[in-house]
Amino acid sequence: MRPKQWSKNVLVFAGLLFAKDFIIAFKIIESLLAFVLFCFASSSAYLLNDVIDRKSDAQHPQKRRRPIASGKLPVSIALVFALLFAVGSLVAAFQLDQHFAFILAGYVLLTLAYTIYLKNIIILDVLIIASGFVFRAVAGAFAIQEEVSSWLIICTVFLALFFALGKRRAEIVSLGDSAGGVRKTLEHYDLRFLDHLIVISTAACLMAYALYTLDPGTVDKFGTRSLVLTLPFVIYGLFRYLFLIYRGNLGETPENAVLGDRPILICFILYLVTVVAILY
Repeated sequence: MRPKQWSKNVLVFAGLLFAKDFIIAFKIIESLLAFVLFCFASSSAYLLNDVIDRKSDAQHPQKRRRPIASGKLPVSIALVFALLFAVGSLVAAFQLDQHFAFILAGYVLLTLAYTIYLKNIIILDVLIIASGFVFRAVAGAFAIQEEVSSWLIICTVFLALFFALGKRRAEIVSLGDSAGGVRKTLEHYDLRFLDHLIVISTAACLMAYALYTLDPGTVDKFGTRSLVLTLPFVIYGLFRYLFLIYRGNLGETPENAVLGDRPILICFILYLVTVVAILY
């Protein structure tokens, strides 16, 4: 089920954080429920993915230890629980909010298509990964009946591309000549190409966030231009992650790199405190 990767679903709370009414009990509860449902839906996708990739995972120095690739977890049990998690999360989602349920269904279908085929198409594979993060952010807004901001979508796309491209780069570095045998698209990527894309996505993410903080719609919504004061935290966080990618080659598992790095965690906490202090 990869509980460590549930940290990606924190994006569900983005709509709540940047809502006008953050401190309302029922909206906090709805966001928590949305987070839990995305955890089960994503775990369903991870189980199916590990079943399909069990042979290639067995050749990977780290992934070969996964329960399905190592043979500790039978394929039949993994498929049964993948189905239960997918159906159960969708049924519960319709009880929470219809629009949220449709977004979650779209996420499940997207990850299914990615697992079966789309992950083998260069560039499209990272775009699909980025789309998954957008689904999380948009679904979180729908779950609490908040308007979906265009800036939320744009910032999420470029941030997700930043992480996805860093992951591909780290895979190539760690796997070397055997990279193509583990993931087909790695046969077509090279470090120079990925470095260019990482630079583009980093710059686009920073520019999009900076423009969001100063956008007239944002200023009107919150009655302040002070959100721009959070930009240094975003800059530091992205640059620190780039340092981890290039000096420590830790981009292959973004959740481990972020959660295991104290400076990034401190930066993230300070960012949240600053946002709450400015908005509320």
